[in-house]
Amino acid sequence: MSGVERGRAPDAAATRGEADAVQLTFAAYRIEDAAACLALFDGNVPRYFDRSERDEFARFLAAPACDYLVGRAPDGAVLACGGWFEEPDEPGVGGLAWGMVDQRWHGRGLGRQLTERRLAALRAMPGVRELVIRTSQHTERFYERAGFHVTRRVPDGHAPGIDFVEMRRTVRHDDAR
Repeated sequence: MSGVERGRAPDAAATRGEADAVQLTFAAYRIEDAAACLALFDGNVPRYFDRSERDEFARFLAAPACDYLVGRAPDGAVLACGGWFEEPDEPGVGGLAWGMVDQRWHGRGLGRQLTERRLAALRAMPGVRELVIRTSQHTERFYERAGFHVTRRVPDGHAPGIDFVEMRRTVRHDDAR
């Protein structure tokens, strides 16, 4: 599985204050969540995703090829979604897939909550020693703060104005829990 991981702005909660954040409740993705996840995708076009990627995401949602979850606000609204997987062709490597946050909630700590939840799931996978994210330049700094470093960059690799950025890091047992 070579998941795409974008749609999360750099977390500005530190400058805006944690009071702006909402605590998400995470649950396994269900097909009934597809419309809400597609709406998250649409809200992150054109900066984080290109419209041409929507059909691929819709196919993924119809039959997710990895563990996938949604993050709900206290009122039940889906504000985030994302998945994680083990690379079938790279033993010991796990990754993050199709992660995104409602664009109206960027910078309020939801991306951090989503990432921490998925990192915890990857830490629990026996044998996973390295993590990979295939993202864009728009979320690169966010993931650098989570300990990832760039291993490959392809300008306009996702679409015009959206670079392909592969980032990796080792699994750390001191990741936020």
